[in-house]
Amino acid sequence: MLVLGIETSCDETGASIVEDGRRVRADVVASQILTHAPYGGVVPEVASRQHVATIVPVIRRAVADAGIAFSDLDAVAVTCGPGLVGALLVGVETAKALAFALGKPLVGVNHLAGHLAAAWLDDGNGTPPPSYPHLALLVSGGHTALIHIDGPGQTRLLGATRDDAAGEAFDKVGKMLGLGYPGGVKIDKLAATGDARRAATALPRALPGRDDLDFSFSGLKTAVATIVARRAAPFEGQELADFCAAFQEAVVDVLVRKSRRALAREGLRELVVCGGVAANRGLRAALAEAAREDGFRLIIPPPKRCTDNAAMIAAAGSQLYARGVIAGPELAVDPGLPL
Repeated sequence: MLVLGIETSCDETGASIVEDGRRVRADVVASQILTHAPYGGVVPEVASRQHVATIVPVIRRAVADAGIAFSDLDAVAVTCGPGLVGALLVGVETAKALAFALGKPLVGVNHLAGHLAAAWLDDGNGTPPPSYPHLALLVSGGHTALIHIDGPGQTRLLGATRDDAAGEAFDKVGKMLGLGYPGGVKIDKLAATGDARRAATALPRALPGRDDLDFSFSGLKTAVATIVARRAAPFEGQELADFCAAFQEAVVDVLVRKSRRALAREGLRELVVCGGVAANRGLRAALAEAAREDGFRLIIPPPKRCTDNAAMIAAAGSQLYARGVIAGPELAVDPGLPL
C-alpha cells in the first residue's frame, strides 16, 4: 500500500511516499526558515504564498524519489488541521485536485495524529512500533500534552498546557536572548556547552505544588523576560550558554516529571515522545535516563521525524485508510482541529 502524504500546516512544505504505513520510500521537505528568519517568526501570509510556489515541485520530487508513478498510489493523505488556515488550504486543495485527477481515495489527517504516527515509521533501524496501550508525550510549538493511547484513533487526553506550549516558550525565549529564529534549536545547541548550575538566577518550575498532569510555561517565560529586562547588558559567551542550559533544564524537568507521573498513574510501560521539541537533545537524554531508572520503554523518532514532515502524515493516513476512513471533496480545513 503506497500512500502520498502532504503537509502544509505551518512553514514546511512536505510530501512523502510511505509503504504499508511503515517504510518511507521518499520524504521531501521545502523549509521556509530563511524566509521567515528576518521577521523573528512565521508570517502566515508569507508562508501560504511559499507553499503555493513549492508544493507541486515537492510532490513531483517525492514521487520521483520513490521510483513510482502517480498511478501507483493507493491514496492521498493531507493535513487538514490544526495549523495556519491559509497554509492548510494550499495542501488540502492540492490534495483534493490530485486525488480527483488520479481517481484515488482522499484521507484527511489531523496534524497531531501525524506526530503520534511518526513512531510507526521505519527508518531502517529495526525499532519495533509501540504496542497498545501506551502513553504519548506530544511536545511542539503549539501543543504540549500527555495522551493515553489504547489503539488507532483511540486517545484520551490526560493533561495539556494551560497557556504556552513548550516549543513556543523555547522560541520566544530564544528571541528574548537575541538568538533569532528558530530560537529553540539555538537554545538546545548552546545548552550543550553550558552548565545550569553556573547560571546566576534560578528559574521556576511550572505548577510545582499540583498533582495533576497539566503544563504551564507562561510563568517561566515571564521570569526570563524579567531577568533580561533588568540586566545592564545582554547575555554573551559562556554566561549565555549557562543561562540557556538553565532554561532548558527548567522545561525538561517538568516534561520528564509529568511523564513519569502519568506512566505510573495509568500503569503504562511505554512512552512515545513526538513533536518538534522531541528533537531537543536535553529532553531526549533526560527521558532516556528516566527510562533506565523506571524501567519503561522509550520510543522517540529520529529528529527529522519529530519536526513537521509529510512521512508522519502518510503514516497516519495509512492507518486511517486501512480502517476505511475516507474523506470526500467536501474536506475542509480546521485551524483549531482537536485531536
